[in-house]
Amino acid sequence: MTGQPWLIRGGRVIDPVNGRDAVADVLVGAGLIREIGPNLTATGVREFDADGLIVSPGLIDVHVHLRSPGFESKETIATGTAAAAAGGFTSVCCMPNTNPALDRVAILAELGRAIEREARVRVFPIAAITKDRAGEEAVDFGALASAGAIGFSDDGDTTRSSAIMRAALTASRDLRRPIMVHCEDPDLKSGTMHEGEVSARLGLPGIPAAAEEIIIARDLMLTRLTGGWLHVCHVSTGRGADLIRRAKREGTSVTAEAMPHHLLMDDRWVDGDRRLRNVDEPAGPRAACVDPNTKVNPPLRTAEDTRQLLAALQDGTLDMVATDHAPHADKEKAATTMDDAAFGMSGLEFALPLMLALVRGGHFSLNEMIRLLTAAPARLLPLPLGRLTIGAPADITVFDPNERWTVRAERLVTKSPNTPLLGMDLRGRVRLTFVDGEVRFHA
Repeated sequence: MTGQPWLIRGGRVIDPVNGRDAVADVLVGAGLIREIGPNLTATGVREFDADGLIVSPGLIDVHVHLRSPGFESKETIATGTAAAAAGGFTSVCCMPNTNPALDRVAILAELGRAIEREARVRVFPIAAITKDRAGEEAVDFGALASAGAIGFSDDGDTTRSSAIMRAALTASRDLRRPIMVHCEDPDLKSGTMHEGEVSARLGLPGIPAAAEEIIIARDLMLTRLTGGWLHVCHVSTGRGADLIRRAKREGTSVTAEAMPHHLLMDDRWVDGDRRLRNVDEPAGPRAACVDPNTKVNPPLRTAEDTRQLLAALQDGTLDMVATDHAPHADKEKAATTMDDAAFGMSGLEFALPLMLALVRGGHFSLNEMIRLLTAAPARLLPLPLGRLTIGAPADITVFDPNERWTVRAERLVTKSPNTPLLGMDLRGRVRLTFVDGEVRFHA
């Protein structure tokens, strides 16, 4: 790398992998971390004063929708990875529900060329499980893995066929690539929000928690049968987390992720409530009843589910935090009814402040929060990322844990600011993001 050397001076350097938590300087040069320690000296470098700031490994998001190819009206590689850098993420994994789907080597190759041209951060592609994501015929897992796929998913839909799931999990055992599953019974998903008291009061069709839990149970059984590697995406129910907990105790090879919105928002947000759950933070302005920006899949569940998911993240049942960044153009969210609105919310620029709220709420230490966003998701990647090690790639995030800011569409980097957080005050903002030693975001 030929980027200008940097000296990040006087920040609190936190690296869970290497057990580091101390005020220090970090010297970056030729794309690598050169030195970490107090009072470093170097010539010909650009300095950044990190006094009062946190210096951490670059954040990693294993569940992002960049919408390319085919849906560039929602997001592009350029805008999505710029949003990632603004949120402190230096690596993202992109989901395959694109048009065409990421189901063939040629499509992965074309995507790779676009990433090379446009991406501001590292992008690792996740290939489909079935051709065209249609659920009828398995892809060539080995060829796609050789072409750079770091995992396989039909995200957006569940792979209906248990036989295909068995074949995918068998392949995962040999390839050491996770099968990353969207768990939702196709025959129970015809709703717009969580099925419960709030949906009944609003008169909206609901998606029961059982829709998710049934498929989690099936896929865990198939994982145990095959010895494969299952990764459960966006776990949203406490009972689903408990199924994973029991499977881990039995020795099943399963990892799982939680999303900040499922930890801090519940189904009352659909009805306009703007209080973050499980923390003592200022509430946002009440939204209009039935807000399409709260329509996400899996849906926002109950307050009890948020508490159980927090407990599962604390005890290691859920391994990491991801965002499920799902941008949609305004016209797709500003629908006449909830039925017509698209599922999904933007997440890359909000994960850090939302997780910092949980730190202030006493649920995690700052060290543990950083681990959940760095070293833990790095387990899914083929590079030694998520750590601040001398000689390692200089992927670094510098953030102010206390900076207050108001979420406004015009301040966001993503192309589609579809989020129910609009108008809310958050704490925690990224100041500097390095990828391979080069600055990709500077506030």
